[in-house]
Amino acid sequence: MSTRLNGAQPYALGLFRFVIGLIFAIHGASSLFGLFGGREPEVGAWPGWYAALIQLVCGTLVALGLGTRIAAFLASGSMAYAYFVVHQPEALTPVGNGGEASALFCWAFLLLVFTGPGAGAVDRLLGARSERGSAEEPHRERATAVPA
Repeated sequence: MSTRLNGAQPYALGLFRFVIGLIFAIHGASSLFGLFGGREPEVGAWPGWYAALIQLVCGTLVALGLGTRIAAFLASGSMAYAYFVVHQPEALTPVGNGGEASALFCWAFLLLVFTGPGAGAVDRLLGARSERGSAEEPHRERATAVPA
């Protein structure tokens, strides 16, 4: 059974990345544009507007698997900031201070920083193309070179 589960790991990780990124992007869109019952912050208001922008952009990038590690690192940092600056002063534990979502997003994105995007990521598709292209280029150069 472990062999089957290990074989499915890249796909499970890709699905995890997509779902976490999508939920984060939706949260950002809700906060930024007042969609889905959210409240729009004033443009440029610190930290709400910037947090919503980070959530929308990084969540979308993570969901697509484009620049996953960098986007996940920024998203994780923004959620660590949200937890320690906004929630933690209210109470010590996430349950007591309402910071469960911030803590979970922080750790989920930090995991993606270390694991990478998994299967189905745009990064992997672009990487496969560039590897194929760089493998083909030397053959083209040799074919078009004129012997001395």
